Amino acid sequence: MSNSTPSVEEICAEPPKSAPLAPLVPVTPQRVQFLDEAYDSDGTLAEDTPRSRAGPAFEQAAPAADPVTALHRSCSFKKSGTFSVVDETRTNLGNTSFLMAILSEMWLMHLVVIIGGTFGLTFYMPQGYNDVELWNYSCWWKLGWLLPLPYTLICFFGMVLPFRTPKYLYSKEMPKRRLDNLYILTVTKGDNREAVERAWNAHKHLERLHPAVRVHVLTDEPYSFESINCYTCPKTFKTASSKYKARALEWYRQTMQYTEHDWILHLDEESVIDDESVRRVLDFIFYEHECSWGQGLILYNQHKYWHNWFFTVADAIRVGDDLSRFQLQYTYLNFPAFGAHGSFLLTNGAVENEVTWDLGSLTEDYQFAMHAWEKGFKCGKVPGIVREQSPIDLIGFMKQRRRWYVGIRRLPYALPKLWNLFWTLGILCLYCTIASVPLGFVYHLNTPRWFGILKDFSFCNFVYLYILGIFVQDVDKRLNPLVTFIHIPMTFVLQFVAGAMEAMCVMYALIFPPKDFDVIRK
Repeated sequence: MSNSTPSVEEICAEPPKSAPLAPLVPVTPQRVQFLDEAYDSDGTLAEDTPRSRAGPAFEQAAPAADPVTALHRSCSFKKSGTFSVVDETRTNLGNTSFLMAILSEMWLMHLVVIIGGTFGLTFYMPQGYNDVELWNYSCWWKLGWLLPLPYTLICFFGMVLPFRTPKYLYSKEMPKRRLDNLYILTVTKGDNREAVERAWNAHKHLERLHPAVRVHVLTDEPYSFESINCYTCPKTFKTASSKYKARALEWYRQTMQYTEHDWILHLDEESVIDDESVRRVLDFIFYEHECSWGQGLILYNQHKYWHNWFFTVADAIRVGDDLSRFQLQYTYLNFPAFGAHGSFLLTNGAVENEVTWDLGSLTEDYQFAMHAWEKGFKCGKVPGIVREQSPIDLIGFMKQRRRWYVGIRRLPYALPKLWNLFWTLGILCLYCTIASVPLGFVYHLNTPRWFGILKDFSFCNFVYLYILGIFVQDVDKRLNPLVTFIHIPMTFVLQFVAGAMEAMCVMYALIFPPKDFDVIRK
């Protein structure tokens, strides 16, 4: 009998079913330097970093049970070039570079469209304006149309001021900040296993981008996942004020023992970040020396995009908000004048140690940002993109908005209460719009033109925020331009429904305020 031995090619082609793959041998910083040429700096990976910080992916692999499995493991590493995963289909694909390049040049288009639209509505649309009177009785019930004006003015300036990108800001000759660890942390209760696994599969390969990158998932007990880098906050852990997400983040902070050379990228369970955005996060860490925390653009096209037209359009204004109001905040103001998001929140370890997550708020992200500002930490814009998904049902949509509304109202600061007031006044705008229809048939009074200009300006801004949000997400999704062209008039019609839905959420929050933290399914 001949004793045939399999060749190296046969072994690399397919692993033997009788011998399961052992964990891959971790790659040391020296072996991945060729992957890190763009980010080479002193102290990129501190030698004294506790091994436990890196999670299971960095644990030393046990020796293979037999030489065939060992050889196959070696072949798998050569294919993938990382200790994290063997090559497989990516689910975190995006269009970040192209989209950011477009956004950097769109400020002029924003100016032309909004001013041009206002001019056309005021002087060419037959709306019954007059140039004789400065005030009449109809202005009283139309006054609600002007209530959103402070918000729309802020958004207008945020859109027409240049959208900064790192192309001309960062230089490889600039001194770099030391980076020991970048924790890409997906925070979840853990009961939505599908969402957790989807996020993990999208991110697990990111550790190959830089030796400091760690991909972790944070859950609450009893939810834990053995096959991923999962950290589970025990039920026995108590804080003075925090519950749920903030409590888990506080446990994680104390467990990881952050230093000023550690950074944490907070993501929600449905959040996905692509490779290009992680590189831009690293650029922010290395070169934005004055900023200790930051945020970037969040899109809502990752999963089930346009699956429900109403929720897709309703969340489009959140994208427009990021491209206007929050663009102004993070690029030019550098303090949380308008708030902060809980996802795509990049923080330095020293900031978290100083502020902590023991906050006791329904909107712990906004409260964290305000505390950081009080302690002198500046924020900046991260020039990347995180992709999420919209709520899947009306009750989830309303509970989400209700938590934001009530959480912001309860914060002990003047600015959040001011923005909450403007949010509440949006209901009056809806009521005044409805009331103007029957009253217009009873009282035949034309609107003063100066009043109409302000009203039309506010209206154009609102509509444009929705359309801009849809356009940006369609471009990022690489949809057919014809499909995007069809989506624009659809958005114009559906944004009226979305505005009514937002007003319903405020009324829901006023009548039935939440007693606890609402976790919605997506």
